[in-house]
Amino acid sequence: MPRRPPVEDQGDEHLEVGPPERAAAGLPAVAWSLRHAAEQMGVRRSLQTLPKLNQHDGFDCPGCAWPEADRRHLAEFCENGVKAVAAEATVRRVDRGFFAEHAVSDLRQRSEHWLGQQGRLTEPMVKRNGSDHYEPIGWDDAFTLVASHLRSLASPDEAVFYTSGRTSNEAAFVYQLFVRAFGTNNLPDCSNLCHESSGAALTETIGVGKGTVQLSDLEDTDLIFVVGQNPGTNHPRMLSTLETAKRNGARVITVNPLPEAGLLRFDNPQTARGLAGRGTAITDRYLKIRLNGDLALFKALNAGLLQAEEDAPGTVLDHHFIAARTSGFEAFAEAARQVDWRDVDAATGLTRDEIAATLADVLRAQRIVVCWAMGLTQHRNAVDTIREIVNFLLLRGNLGRPGTGVCPVRGHSNVQGDRTMGIHEQPGDDFLDALRDEFGFEPPRRHGVDVVEAIRALRDGRAKVFLAVGGNFVGASPDTATTEAAMANAQLTVQVSTKLNRSHAVVGREALILPTLSRPERDARAAGPQLVTVEDSMSLVHASRGVLAPASEHLRSEVAILTGIARATLGADGPGIDWAGMADDYDRIRDHIANVVPGFADFNRRLRDLGGFLLPNAARDAADELATDTGRAQFSVNELEVLRVPPGRLLLQTIRSHDQYNTTIYGLDDRYRGITQGRRVVFVHPDDLTGLGLADGDTVDLVSEWEDGVDRRAEAFRTVAFPTARGCAAAYFPETNVLVPLDSTARRSNTPTSKSVVVRLEPSVAPS
Repeated sequence: MPRRPPVEDQGDEHLEVGPPERAAAGLPAVAWSLRHAAEQMGVRRSLQTLPKLNQHDGFDCPGCAWPEADRRHLAEFCENGVKAVAAEATVRRVDRGFFAEHAVSDLRQRSEHWLGQQGRLTEPMVKRNGSDHYEPIGWDDAFTLVASHLRSLASPDEAVFYTSGRTSNEAAFVYQLFVRAFGTNNLPDCSNLCHESSGAALTETIGVGKGTVQLSDLEDTDLIFVVGQNPGTNHPRMLSTLETAKRNGARVITVNPLPEAGLLRFDNPQTARGLAGRGTAITDRYLKIRLNGDLALFKALNAGLLQAEEDAPGTVLDHHFIAARTSGFEAFAEAARQVDWRDVDAATGLTRDEIAATLADVLRAQRIVVCWAMGLTQHRNAVDTIREIVNFLLLRGNLGRPGTGVCPVRGHSNVQGDRTMGIHEQPGDDFLDALRDEFGFEPPRRHGVDVVEAIRALRDGRAKVFLAVGGNFVGASPDTATTEAAMANAQLTVQVSTKLNRSHAVVGREALILPTLSRPERDARAAGPQLVTVEDSMSLVHASRGVLAPASEHLRSEVAILTGIARATLGADGPGIDWAGMADDYDRIRDHIANVVPGFADFNRRLRDLGGFLLPNAARDAADELATDTGRAQFSVNELEVLRVPPGRLLLQTIRSHDQYNTTIYGLDDRYRGITQGRRVVFVHPDDLTGLGLADGDTVDLVSEWEDGVDRRAEAFRTVAFPTARGCAAAYFPETNVLVPLDSTARRSNTPTSKSVVVRLEPSVAPS
């Protein structure tokens, strides 16, 4: 039977630390999956739901964006996918009685784990100005309230419209259409917090801000770099792809400050060998790099390739590819030859022998893929690092042919699709022109605000209304104190959500909760049952059809909610957009998408006849011209700035535990790292602990240091001796988001630098 939600919030009083595991998945993953499913859904509901997860006739996982193979297993999901689905398909409910019992001020004292465990939201709720409680409100009244606030603004730019990556293509398209018809491009999204650096670097260098590989490229290549990424927790189904690649002869080089269980060995639960604990060793070479050392590593490898070409002319570089398909080589090569190896040593913490051995692996490989995630994208120099990776691939023609390319691994189910649909604060003129031609109004051209700028605007009173479709803006954003003060400064905050999180507790003077259908639930409209679509991390678009009855009769789909707000706000004064028709029949939305978004021609037919389709990508498809300034792939010059940490300080990265997805906390264990029943831990190398006068098990405060001179403090963390890179530390977010300064962002992408936080560790003082 499903378990009831916890009544009391559990702290870290039962925290235990054991040895980290040496393998991921296997029989333990199966057992944990079944346990989570049974606790949240019960056996019958689990059997109704899980066999449809990631299937052609089922629904897309609300977790990560890793693609499915053409041939599907009966169980086409991972442990964390089960957790994500169980959280959405839970039988637990949050109703009006819950909100009568719990004041907003009470919810503000609760942890993300406790809030998420309470269950599904069931009806629209409003917190009135001056009240400390949510109370029920009808849908029409809720839409009228939003519209009245929006229409009273002095400028449309005084509103902010945030999007989470779980939003479907159809909802995202309708959302951006409403926002632009209202008159602003203030469309920040979760990409601003994670892979914005990837998009900025790739758009500049190869003309498209997406990856260029398919599963077949990874499965049939010679060498795969996995950089700044933990697939075992964040994208577990990627391990199956890496296992296939290994079976086909590929080598895998892992570049990460922390050793991660999934990259040590993968016990595939789909195989008898994996269930028996005799899985596949994934990593052939592990480079325990220091935080922020990746740019230095790839600059060193590029210098090594140029030197190898000089030593044996015509045998190393792909001169034909460089001449025919790239620009900027000479300037790049001149700068690359000037690499300072002392800076490389200081930045990477690697030995010269380790780098030389890695270069030898590269020289033996005819086809190379480089994969990365937020371990690369959340640094001051993140865009430069990714541009240098592109340099690395271009030197030997590892782009636009089978078994090669860039693979930024997105962390949320449709975050890439949302951007394709126009969720972007800096839209291109071609997109806006197509929108104008399709709907007959002139969209705003001035750029809007991203996440960091949105927080500043709310803080400074330049933005007064905040609306979020999904996600947990307050919990996910940096500089927690600043973000929460900014949100409290709003006149109205609106959350379109399935479950509670901190963004429902830290709110404006008035606040709305608009409960929506989850991915596993059926969506029935006037035209009949509806399907939605998503785009995975490799640009494949496919359908998602819910199978469960809605958690409440009062729930509405994201499309229905957004079109309802649009009709109430724009009314007869807006452009002649058939909001009601799109709400009743999503085929109409897809017809509009087909006319506006490149690659979606004949959308409905291709979706139904083919089951989905691959979007065009000029860099992947080796097109004659790329959308860069020169029409070719672009070499770049990237200056190496070594991040030097003062004595007695460490460089901290914020990370996920195995029992969480983004800011959703499913449980209090991180079993791959040996942590049970707690989250306030900081992983530090044993020698660094000794050097700081600390021991494993001490309780410390983490205090970040930045150029503004403000001490940002995260209190009461247990030190855990862990084999991370020297001088580095790691701790879970969102608990450590408080340490990340709002103004510390990546150049050219404005992504918060959550992987490069200088901290000191101070012994905690017990409260008197």
